Amino acid sequence: MSKVLIIGAGGVGGVVTHKCAQAKDTFSHITLASRTLSKCEAIKKQVKELRNVDIEVAQVDADNVAETVALIKKVNPKVVINVALPYQDLPIMDACLEAGVDYLDTANYEPRDEAKFEYKWQWAYQDRYKDANLMALMGSGFDPGVTNIFCAYAQKHHFDDIHEIDIVDCNAGDHGKAFATNFNPEINLREVSANGRYWRDGEWIETKPLEISEVFDFPEVGERKAYLLYHEELESLVQNIKGLKQIRFWMTFGDAYIKHMEVLENVGMMRIDPVDYKGQKVIPMEFLKCLLPDPGSLAENYTGKTSIGCIVKGVKDGKPKKIFVYNVCDHAECYKEVRSQAVSYTTGVPAMIGAKMIVEGKWRQEGVAHMEQQDPDPFLDDLAKFGLPWHVKELPVD
Repeated sequence: MSKVLIIGAGGVGGVVTHKCAQAKDTFSHITLASRTLSKCEAIKKQVKELRNVDIEVAQVDADNVAETVALIKKVNPKVVINVALPYQDLPIMDACLEAGVDYLDTANYEPRDEAKFEYKWQWAYQDRYKDANLMALMGSGFDPGVTNIFCAYAQKHHFDDIHEIDIVDCNAGDHGKAFATNFNPEINLREVSANGRYWRDGEWIETKPLEISEVFDFPEVGERKAYLLYHEELESLVQNIKGLKQIRFWMTFGDAYIKHMEVLENVGMMRIDPVDYKGQKVIPMEFLKCLLPDPGSLAENYTGKTSIGCIVKGVKDGKPKKIFVYNVCDHAECYKEVRSQAVSYTTGVPAMIGAKMIVEGKWRQEGVAHMEQQDPDPFLDDLAKFGLPWHVKELPVD
């Protein structure tokens, strides 16, 4: 049994805390920290009421490396689970290095002042983590995270060579709001409004935002139009899945969501550079975040399901093969269990399991590591056990 420190008390942080409390045989002591202590206190109360488990809480500015190091040394955890903002990945990685503790996150770093996310900043930590005999596990959420593991599982058990992967993400839920994002609006809107990108025949091909769409039949949801985006797991999967010729990422959006986003972009509300307003510098995107519903507030009345997975095509024993590995998650059931909506739930559960793999010694790769480089089997065993059952469906070969 080991101590764990969770940094970030948003919707995902709440799920991670609940799930660590469920894994009492692995995590003997849980500390939840955030810049806003009241958020930690609310989760602490909820975990006590629903799980009858006591946790510790702490206040920390995750941008402040020295402050985070002091907290890590005080708690003395086996692993730090970073579910703060992606802007804070690098200072938390610095703190873990200085304190000598393993690190895990759910999304790759992106700078505050540039709508760009890629792994180069975190890959630069490879030698330092390796030399310190520490593991830094990248993207242990759902996508990235579980989708990477689905690809690793397909490679291990179903294919000799994988040629094509389509990662497909559908949220068919209804939160009853005119417009809201399911996770941090700054991150969500920047991601969706950026140029799309996919990998084919050894090169990256860029597309305009939401330029390409395709209809997919999502399990337990039905046919939905999905749009091609760039997503961070593509960057590592092209390096670690052998024989790959093409990989793409698709996500569904309703017409109303797209219309709202277009209007916000057209009037400048999605800008991330400061503008002058009555003598004060204001960043429109940060102001917009204050106006939109808190993603955590959506959970109570959320209905419907998410349906997310990987369509994998390749060759086994000289014959073409195609499978769909996927999970379906119900918003209302998530709320009953952990007071969360499914988007936070599907991110928080695999974050806990990734930490569990590290603590139990089932995964050990010193340096900066990706999910698909690990053994998928023990992770997938726990994924089903802790609330995200997964399925494999054979598909007809095109």
